[in-house]
Amino acid sequence: MSSVRKRRGTDLRGTKQTSTSSGSKENVPQKKRQCFHFDLWFCLTLQNWILDFGRPIVMIILPLEWFPLNKPSAGDYFHMAYNVITPFLMLKLIERSPRALPRSTVYLCIITFVMGASIHLVGDSINHRLILSGYQLHLSVRENPIIKDLKPTSLIDSFELLYYYDEQLGHLMWYIPFFIILFIYFTGCFTESDQQKKLPICGWLLLGPSALYYWYLVTEGQITELFLLTFVAMVAMVIYQQQKGLSPDSNGLFLLCSFSVTVLLVALWVVYLWNDPVLRNKYPGLMYVPEPWSYYTLHVKNNH
Repeated sequence: MSSVRKRRGTDLRGTKQTSTSSGSKENVPQKKRQCFHFDLWFCLTLQNWILDFGRPIVMIILPLEWFPLNKPSAGDYFHMAYNVITPFLMLKLIERSPRALPRSTVYLCIITFVMGASIHLVGDSINHRLILSGYQLHLSVRENPIIKDLKPTSLIDSFELLYYYDEQLGHLMWYIPFFIILFIYFTGCFTESDQQKKLPICGWLLLGPSALYYWYLVTEGQITELFLLTFVAMVAMVIYQQQKGLSPDSNGLFLLCSFSVTVLLVALWVVYLWNDPVLRNKYPGLMYVPEPWSYYTLHVKNNH
């Protein structure tokens, strides 16, 4: 009997040690996931600035002889890299969420994102070649001098179809899943810990470049309504979680602050160009948000 009791006692102690050690192992990655993801946010911001914002700039700077009009340009290669790196980083961001997120929704968004960005790659590549031939971004397709004199006139319809794929369908299939993924990730960024609610210094340093890029994304992509809808949904989520005693952690706070600064930048941009008659004509309606590259071809390029 005594030997049986000893074995039982040993088994119980072993079970407790195993459960304790396994519990500590489960808690360690949980704490790691909830720290500020500086590496991912930095990589996202850096590649957004280089591969997306820098894409049209590098096409303007590099000599045309290096990239003939019938071959992919440097900007096209930038776009290809963006279409691979961005969904990869967003998947890594979702993996670090402190709570389980709907994988099927995430995968569907990533697939749609890649397809939309690829459609935009083709349309934007041809659009850049049109710019080198005299196409003016601040004018509509039919108002452009190099387009309206085309023969037969049915070719104009083809260019309007290209514009639709580039600026409308491509942007929607690119940006809607992009913001859905950011919002899904944001829903898991809430905590009771006061230490995890603080944004570190590196987060504050990334805030400006991140918000400025989102300003470019919203204005050049013409997705103001989508962005504002996402921002309102994030604010509503914050109010809902605060009723449970939860607040955004450092990663959620970084996203929320970036979007808040972006709203301010977009508002200042609209106020600055509010009375511009040419841009007003191209962007009619209540939601007047001119594209930066349209402003460039109208007020910067033509003055040099």
